[in-house]
Amino acid sequence: MEADDCMSSGAEEDYYCSDRDSLDDVLENEESDPQWAPPKGSSSKVITKESLLAAQREDMRRVTELLSLREHHARTLLIHYRWDVEKIFAVLVEKGKDRLFTEAGVPILESHNSDLLVSTSTTMCEICMEDLPSNEMTKMDCGHCFCNNCWTEHFIVKINEGQSRRIRCMAHKCFAICDEAIIRDLVNKRHPDLAEKFDRFLLESYIEDNKMVKWCPSTPHCGNAIRVEEDEFCEVECSCGNQFCFSCLCEAHSPCSCVMWELWTKKCRDESETVNWITVHTKPCPKCHKPVEKNGGCNLVSCICGQAFCWLCGGATGRDHTWSSIAGHSCGRYKEDREKKSERAKRDLYRYMHYHNRYKAHTDSFKQESRLKETIRDKVVVLEGRDSQLRDFSWVTNGLYRLFRSRRALSYSYPFAYYMFGEELFNDEMTKEDLEIKQHLFEDQQQQLETNVEKLSKFIEEPFDNYSEDRIMEIRMQVINLSVITDTLCRKMYECIETDLLGSLQFGIHNIAPYYSKGIEKATELPVSWAAKSCNAEKRHKLEDPTNGGTSESDRPSGSGSSDEIGFSSLKRARKDDRFGDSMFDLNLPADVIDRN
Repeated sequence: MEADDCMSSGAEEDYYCSDRDSLDDVLENEESDPQWAPPKGSSSKVITKESLLAAQREDMRRVTELLSLREHHARTLLIHYRWDVEKIFAVLVEKGKDRLFTEAGVPILESHNSDLLVSTSTTMCEICMEDLPSNEMTKMDCGHCFCNNCWTEHFIVKINEGQSRRIRCMAHKCFAICDEAIIRDLVNKRHPDLAEKFDRFLLESYIEDNKMVKWCPSTPHCGNAIRVEEDEFCEVECSCGNQFCFSCLCEAHSPCSCVMWELWTKKCRDESETVNWITVHTKPCPKCHKPVEKNGGCNLVSCICGQAFCWLCGGATGRDHTWSSIAGHSCGRYKEDREKKSERAKRDLYRYMHYHNRYKAHTDSFKQESRLKETIRDKVVVLEGRDSQLRDFSWVTNGLYRLFRSRRALSYSYPFAYYMFGEELFNDEMTKEDLEIKQHLFEDQQQQLETNVEKLSKFIEEPFDNYSEDRIMEIRMQVINLSVITDTLCRKMYECIETDLLGSLQFGIHNIAPYYSKGIEKATELPVSWAAKSCNAEKRHKLEDPTNGGTSESDRPSGSGSSDEIGFSSLKRARKDDRFGDSMFDLNLPADVIDRN
């Protein structure tokens, strides 16, 4: 993008380049520019199969350095505290080392005498009550000693039960966790496949037990995991291209909270409003209970089973109907509850249809606008072939990206509004007057955003390849200005939701991912060499300082990251992909409207 294009509107600071590679070049060249600084919040990393072990060892290294532990004891601590290094440090300060070890199942006094037993002596195993040579017995760090056969059977049962991450000692009321090396050796002698399964469980515990690391929910599964550093309420993109909400692992759905999105998808999936319509427009037969719809003016209706009943109250009747009464029945008295339920069901149906129709309208608009990808490319090729002064057409791609990003925000703002201003979730949180004021405020911002998004869509769809240069310049300025305006309005709508709406609630169970002008944060791959360099530094440190005293720079909480880790900016990609040609829509509109290859 040329300099005059970037500065034409004064506020245009978040534009995308015409393709992903050129975006990477801009990020690398403008690393010191504050407008390209990584957004505040969680920085995410992609953990591949190759880097999983390296990431796990880095956390274990920090714990072993601080507490002077053996590796398997450090892993036991981390698994117990869900790989939260900061929490381990906090418990250490608050409760002390003994309580920290006891609660996690780490023996306070390690016993290293398991190999000192005389091979000629015999010892009785308290499990099978057999006298066996000492070389057939194994003693754990907790001091309990049993025969290898009993240990092996115990380990096999626990691994098959899925408890391989925390296998406890067999002794009564002993909560110590067994040494993983001993487990691996004993099980491998009898079941090598089970030993491999045990190692895999230990390795994957970094993901399964870590609240800040989750598997990518791609289908088919790409084999990657995503780690965030600070806030789990965020939206991330895996290196495989899948974009999702880190909190609930559903498709990215901000500004709709996870609870709201779960309710909305269930409502749409179960077709609950279809049942509601049946409740409004039909009445059950008093005999067979099937829904019956009245197709005439007479209030004496008959079911296909032959039962006649009164449409006014649903009561079974005879077949005689006169001007004064229906045979054997009279229901002239007013029943307030029944009328209220009918009107309530009808009102709820119309309200749902209002929000659902607008939600679907924006997703359908995205389907239509997604076809502009090839159309715009063809138009640019035509214009570049002309003998013209216009050479830069990145404003078209930038406007298209902004259009997709705005469509996404609008699309999910309607499910949010349905629950925010309804009676399902926040009926007791706010007074009716406050709710109406906030609803008007939100709807005004929503309407402004919608108006400008439609204008932006109109100008991008213009056949500007047939226009004169002056007309193209006019469209260019309109697209640039509308892109900046829609970005500003999206940001204001998110601020309104976070501060004025959700921020005023008593219980903060509804959290949304923050708004980023550049779209969903793209996780960078965690390189194996990064952790390998840390491990080598650790070895050098131990050689230079055997006492290993004090707390080094690497013992900082995991949220701060090491100096090497900080070097990988969240806006840089570990590898460059030409995403424009195959999958341009990385600004994450709803998954059900994206035509995936």
